[in-house]
Amino acid sequence: MFSHIMVGANDIEVSKAFYDATMAALGAKPGFFDDKGRVIYMHDGALLMLTKPIDGAPACGANGGTIGFTMASPEQTDAWHAAGVAAGGTACEDPPGVREGGFGKLYLAYLRDPTGNKLCGLHRVG
Repeated sequence: MFSHIMVGANDIEVSKAFYDATMAALGAKPGFFDDKGRVIYMHDGALLMLTKPIDGAPACGANGGTIGFTMASPEQTDAWHAAGVAAGGTACEDPPGVREGGFGKLYLAYLRDPTGNKLCGLHRVG
């Protein structure tokens, strides 16, 4: 359904260090810069891109928005979360763990990137 996700960043180098660490936990290669100064990550047929906003206004996290990343296991989810915190992200929501709801059992971990974008690592249990 999605071709790519573009995330605004105020400090591209700080955001690249954060996403290099969290994407490495998923087995992705470090991001690379394109000719417009955007950082691009390519993994499993999808693109994640970082950019300074085109309109020149500061980037900010979406209020109510979350970007979810599929995780292969609870262990990978924990590694992703730990890498994000170590690389300048902020833990948010409840600590990583199982939550039950309308979608069944999910192992979830939440982070905010250096710009404030909310991210979720999600592993479907069972």
